[in-house]
Amino acid sequence: MTASPALQLLIDLGTTRLASRLLDAQGDLLAEAGLDNPQFVHGTDVIRRLQAATEGVAAELQQLALQAVTQLTAELLKQAGQPLAAVRQGLLAANPAMITLLRGQPVAGLLRPPYRPPSLDGVWLHEAGLPPLYLLPAVSGFVGGDLLAYVYGQLPLVGPTLLIDVGTNGEMALWDGQAWWCSSVAAGPTFEGAHLACGMRAEAGAVYDVAVEEDRLRLRVIGDGLPRGLCGSGLTAAIGAAVAAGLVAADGGLRPAADIDSNLARYLCQDAGQPALCLYRDARCQLLIRQEEIRQFQLAKGALHAGAECLLERAGLAPPALEWVLLSGALGQALAPQTLKNVALLPEYMIKKVRFVGAGVLVGLGRLAVRPEGLAELDALRRAMRPYPLSGTPAFEQAFLAALDFASGPA
Repeated sequence: MTASPALQLLIDLGTTRLASRLLDAQGDLLAEAGLDNPQFVHGTDVIRRLQAATEGVAAELQQLALQAVTQLTAELLKQAGQPLAAVRQGLLAANPAMITLLRGQPVAGLLRPPYRPPSLDGVWLHEAGLPPLYLLPAVSGFVGGDLLAYVYGQLPLVGPTLLIDVGTNGEMALWDGQAWWCSSVAAGPTFEGAHLACGMRAEAGAVYDVAVEEDRLRLRVIGDGLPRGLCGSGLTAAIGAAVAAGLVAADGGLRPAADIDSNLARYLCQDAGQPALCLYRDARCQLLIRQEEIRQFQLAKGALHAGAECLLERAGLAPPALEWVLLSGALGQALAPQTLKNVALLPEYMIKKVRFVGAGVLVGLGRLAVRPEGLAELDALRRAMRPYPLSGTPAFEQAFLAALDFASGPA
C-alpha cells in the first residue's frame, strides 16, 4: 500500500493507560490501539512517580513513556498498513505531571505549592521513531492538555455544562454560561479497575454492568462471553447493585451474610479473613470485590463528588441552572442513572443531567487535527479557563467527608 500524504497521530497519555488513534487526511479513523502505562512500576499515581523521579529514576520514567508512545505508533501503522513517513504529525494530550516526565524536565515544582510545572506552554517533541508530536499546553499544575482536548471536542456548548474526565486524576471544567472554571481531584486508579485483583481494561470478557434481578446479580460482559474481570464501569455498577440489594451498607461496609434474608446472601463471602463480594466463580477465575477495594472506590468517588460540588459553588452557579454533565474517561461504558445514584458518584441533582461521552480526549484531538485554526482556538480556550485549586481547602475537605457514603438502603 502506498503511503498516504498526511496521516495524523493522536495520543491520550493517561496516568494508568494510553489510548491512541490514527486518522487519514480527512479525519477519518484508520486504526485504534491502547496499552497500560508502563510507568506503573514506579507508582500508581503521579505523586509517587514524581517522587520517584527526584530519587534517580527520572530518565527511566521518561524512556518508559517514550517507549509506550512508540509502541502504540508502531501498532497503529501496522493496523493501517502505512509507514512512519506517512504520518505528518501527532497530537499528544496528558496531565501536567505526565508531560513533565515525558519531557524529562525537573519535577520539584509539582511536588510543592504553588504546584507549577517548568512550563505550561505547548511544545513540539522530536524523537527518533516518532513523527513530530505537539504536546498540548496546560492550564495550571493540576489541569492539563487532556482536559483542554476533551472540552475542545465538545464545543460549542448550549447552556451551563460541567465536563468531567474520569481517571486517575478527575479533571473537570465548568462553563457557567459566561465564563470557564476548572479543577482537578486525585482519584487514583480505581475508576480504571486497576486497583482490583480482578480488574481489567474495557475489552472482551470485562464485566461492564451489573444489575439486581430478583435474587441474583446479572452480569453483562463485553463480547457476551464468559466473565474474565471487571472494568471501571463494571466495578461501579457492581457496587451500585450491591448497595441496591442491601449487601453493602450506606457507609460502605459489606454486611454479614446472616443479615441478608434472601438468596442474595450467597454473594457475600470471606477472602483472606476479610469480607468480600463474590460476583462470579468458575474453574478459570473468581471475580471478588474485597472490602478494602470498596473503601478505595469510596475515596475516589467521594473526591469526584466533592470536586464537582465545590466547583459549582465557587462559580456561583445555582444547581437548577446547570443543564448538562458530560462524563468521559475511565468508566468506559455508559451507566444507568440509578447506578450513579446508588454509589453517589455525583450530587443527586446532577445525575439526571448526565450524558456519557466516549473517548472524549481523543475526540477533541481529532477535531483539533482537522481544523486549520485549531491550535489558536485551543489557546484561546486555555486562556479563558480559571483554575480553582481544591486540594487542602476547607470547603473541599468538608464536602469530601460528606460525600463518602453510598445511597441508604435498597433502591
